[in-house]
Amino acid sequence: MKEVRILIVDDHLVVRTGLRMLIENQPRLKVVGMAANRKEALELAVSTAPDLILLDLDLGVENGMTFLPDLREQDAAARVLVLTGLKDAQTHRRAVKQGAMGIVLKEEAAEVLIKAIEKVSAGELWLDRATMGNLFDEMTRKESKSENAETARIMSLTERERQIVGLIAEGLKNKQIGERLFISETTVTHHLTSVFSKLGVSDRLELVIYSFTHGLARMPQ
Repeated sequence: MKEVRILIVDDHLVVRTGLRMLIENQPRLKVVGMAANRKEALELAVSTAPDLILLDLDLGVENGMTFLPDLREQDAAARVLVLTGLKDAQTHRRAVKQGAMGIVLKEEAAEVLIKAIEKVSAGELWLDRATMGNLFDEMTRKESKSENAETARIMSLTERERQIVGLIAEGLKNKQIGERLFISETTVTHHLTSVFSKLGVSDRLELVIYSFTHGLARMPQ
């Protein structure tokens, strides 16, 4: 199995050290960097090329939320898992909309964090039912067209585009999708751009939620 490379972003040295010991006690998990602030996080995201970034939102004088999109831009391949003591549902929704693929509360057991790391690194979402439900509701409210118009949008997808939507929902990256379907990564990108346009979604996360909501893919159990 492939090793999962992890970057920890937390402003407390004791917490960073404890997380590192916990994570590296697991097979296949390796901490490749630890950052205390925005500057260090962005630099390490480039220099270490992690598979997963474990991000605390409360960094003392800084807020991890403010540079979460920058982290995603610095390393587009890395998935972000938020570790936070904040229970505010609105904050969780905002983090997901900014690009986080999972939320874990600091009060959770260590086993929950490890499970979340494994799931998110594999391309799955790690969200509680309330957060997922709120995201579904928000997307539903954004839909202004009639049911017939929505059906027409879905029906406009080609068979190949439907295949790609399903593989995106499984967490595959463009290169992996190309290998699965025997097409180039560039062709996958072109198809994905068409899918975004036809369905009126702006990124992969919205596409995954849309696909679950409208029956284009099945949510992982």
